[in-house]
Amino acid sequence: MALHAQNTLHGQVINETNNESLSFVNIYFPELEQGSTTDEAGNFSISNLPNGNFKIIFSFIGFETLSMSITLPTEEDLNVGLSPSAIEIEEVILSTPFHKLQSENVMKVEREKVSDLISSGATNLSQGISNIAGVESISTGNSIGKPVIRGLSSNRVLVYTQGIRLENQQFGDEHGLGISDSGIESVEVIKGPASLLYGSDALGGVLYLNPERFAPENSRSADGSFDYYTNTRGYNTNLGFKSSSDAFKLIFRGALSEHADYKTDDLRITNSRYKVQDFKAGIGYQKNYFKTDFRYNLNASQIGLPEDIGIQSTNTDPLLPSQSINNHIFSSKSSIFLKNSSFDFNLGFSYNDRKEFEDEGDHHRSSEDEAALHMKLKTFNYDLKYNLPDLGIIETIVGVQGMFQTNSNFGEEELIPDASTSDIGVLATSHIHFEKVDVQLGLRFDSRSIEVDNTFDRNYNSFNAALGARTNISEDLVARLNIASGFRAPNLAELASDGIHEGTNRYEIGNPNLDNEQNIQTDLSLEYKSEHFEFFVNGFYNLINDYIFVEPNGEFIEDDPVYNYLQDDAKLFGGEFGFHFHPHPLDWLHIESSFEAVRGERDGEIYLPLIPANKLNNIIRVEFNNEWLSEGFGFIKLKTSFEQSKVSEFETSTPSYSLLSAGFGGTIQLFGNAATLRISANNITDKVYIDHLSRLKSDGIPNMGRNFSFGIKYKI
Repeated sequence: MALHAQNTLHGQVINETNNESLSFVNIYFPELEQGSTTDEAGNFSISNLPNGNFKIIFSFIGFETLSMSITLPTEEDLNVGLSPSAIEIEEVILSTPFHKLQSENVMKVEREKVSDLISSGATNLSQGISNIAGVESISTGNSIGKPVIRGLSSNRVLVYTQGIRLENQQFGDEHGLGISDSGIESVEVIKGPASLLYGSDALGGVLYLNPERFAPENSRSADGSFDYYTNTRGYNTNLGFKSSSDAFKLIFRGALSEHADYKTDDLRITNSRYKVQDFKAGIGYQKNYFKTDFRYNLNASQIGLPEDIGIQSTNTDPLLPSQSINNHIFSSKSSIFLKNSSFDFNLGFSYNDRKEFEDEGDHHRSSEDEAALHMKLKTFNYDLKYNLPDLGIIETIVGVQGMFQTNSNFGEEELIPDASTSDIGVLATSHIHFEKVDVQLGLRFDSRSIEVDNTFDRNYNSFNAALGARTNISEDLVARLNIASGFRAPNLAELASDGIHEGTNRYEIGNPNLDNEQNIQTDLSLEYKSEHFEFFVNGFYNLINDYIFVEPNGEFIEDDPVYNYLQDDAKLFGGEFGFHFHPHPLDWLHIESSFEAVRGERDGEIYLPLIPANKLNNIIRVEFNNEWLSEGFGFIKLKTSFEQSKVSEFETSTPSYSLLSAGFGGTIQLFGNAATLRISANNITDKVYIDHLSRLKSDGIPNMGRNFSFGIKYKI
């Protein structure tokens, strides 16, 4: 078994319709995280490749993405032809285990570039992800957003970043992502149970954040960007550098954001201001059969918590009440490539230091103020997988995952007690390639132990399975059917809360007798894609046993209502559909429309809280290139949120509203380097509205009004 072999792959890429060579085509090995681009003659060369069978991807704007497998070593050059296409470039899905293109994946996974989400005018990542069909955000002003996938949120939606699970006290409604969009390349969304792949907390879906790639071999680059937002008089800025040699790779990126209180109509929403400092760094090594990378992220946030409309100011220093959060994420990702198989080792450590300060009457915070709540959450993650040798049409992965976690209190008050949590899960999953159908199936067992200091211990176990199939009904029509189970063990807040939760203005009492949430979801999707027209329809039905919810019991402690955690069976159902039309010969014109709906109920036809309203999005986009402006774009978007009248007992209905936005941009050459410029406008009509998922709705505080944003990114 030759483990230490080093191979070089040579080849050429042409346009298969006229046999002309194609320059600047991207070639990428997703499993190896190695790639290159073609030169002016369409030639490429990639060295330092191990022995084995690997997937290789060819992608280029205006051409259909090509995915193929290649066995190394090979003595022959790899010559490929790409077919012209007006359809956008396809990307490899990394959140599912077999690294397929979107069109090849058995599971329906949404993928969006973060740069495209931010180009729409979003001030942060939480706002940006709400542009993905089936994904919304529970917001607390502008600064805090929690992802919602098909009506489920908090600990029911798992967030992955740098290849490890994000743990940041996400039980709280007012606890946001704590992740900057700086240094994040793309977002993938699994809409449905993913416990087979990720264990507990993936009952409702997964938000998978892909960090930016290292520089191509033997190259270096630097870039900086600046974005200004008129509504908040705020800015986002970042600066990055990356360099790669034959074996070593380095990357550094720093970012700073400051925003004043956002404005709606003629008023600013007091204490909706925030500041964020973010630093990311990475080092990678790759040689022959082995590759590894280590990444670190520090996100330091100062966040105001709006309660009412008072002081009118454009200051960016948060008032009281407020949060001060330092989030450290360390991750290590390694692979060993054998002749026909491989091992993947992902390790991670995260440290979330959260302080919450109460309003003592003067609103202004000083350095001497002590935190009412001060919690430190430390989490160690491990994820070990073995990719077995292919058995003809069968690809198989087996693995073990788990975590060790401790929560400690240091504040004046205590909402959730000191406790420790340990997880372990074992899984096996296979992808079977039949002649006309691809099938993916798997089985997993998980065990979680929660030990609350001097109080109680609980153990939770669960078996979960998934079965899915993908087939081409015709050349242009793809059907997918997936049935999967998922589970979620109760979190520490649900089990053991006993105190005032300042962010939600209520006294919460946990229930140590809660059971696992267990669900089974069926997904059916149809996707039609031709050269000039695309259409999709996705439907789902999600049945959840022992759904955990919080409800007031009618009592008060220190003027705060008392809420208890209870359980009941629930169901959610709905889906998304839409189309994308780019007429011939106007391939630069794109007309898109999508509709999404979800409904959630407990037994007895009692509606679940925080279920997004039905939404309709209509977009007209143009894309163009000319001598002075490359990768040019422009768009007009009308987003309509319909009335949400199917609300829980403790919510009120939310009327419908429509928001108009527009933007344009492109890349120019400035001093011999590429400069990308963009201008966008959101809520152009300055509509006064309240989103149903806004936590400020109960106080009658509207969402943000008209906002213009201007951005520039310069690359050296």
